[in-house]
Amino acid sequence: EGTMFLKTLVVGPLEVNCYVIADEKSRDAAVIDAGDNSDDILDAIKKNSLNLKYIINTHAHFDHIGAIGKIKKATNAEFLIHEMEMHVLKTLPSQNLIFGVKVDSPPSPDRFLKDDESLALGDLTLKILYTPGHSPGGICIHADGIVFTGDTLFAGSIGRTDLPGGDYNTLISSIKNKLLSLGDGTIVLPGHGPRSAIKEEKEYNPFLAQ
Repeated sequence: EGTMFLKTLVVGPLEVNCYVIADEKSRDAAVIDAGDNSDDILDAIKKNSLNLKYIINTHAHFDHIGAIGKIKKATNAEFLIHEMEMHVLKTLPSQNLIFGVKVDSPPSPDRFLKDDESLALGDLTLKILYTPGHSPGGICIHADGIVFTGDTLFAGSIGRTDLPGGDYNTLISSIKNKLLSLGDGTIVLPGHGPRSAIKEEKEYNPFLAQ
């Protein structure tokens, strides 16, 4: 296994955790949920001499997508998302209205991610887990003892399911089937708020106590 470089940037007014992850040796990198503050993200990529290959989104809600266009322009990295999330991308104008924000539409995805697919960053492998519920095309990304959960699972909580395309039962079943089986020691790096671990969530998350 390659050694992982990991940097977390908290971006935008809703404080999204944007993660820059890379293989230490090859410096091949991905950015997960480039929500805002494109200059800071690009700065982190440049300062650490990373070669950005992928811009991966766990889902397409407005607070997670604001910096994609600028980063893609600057790096020519591939923008990847699950196909089911295209519905959500198309609702961006109405999301902007509902939340009173102005987020630029991201470019079209270069291709769609599939459940169980693996992406390589040098010797580091990122595994895509399809976890709908918060949104129809939600994914989590599992790599080397860490799972990036987007807005599927938070420390002590779960993603909201009252937005278009959200479904509570689907979300709970995604978490139980795809995430809780990853191994107790797996570190959970969510889309908002502090990190956790699978063991903690199994024991203390009130939504998973049934």
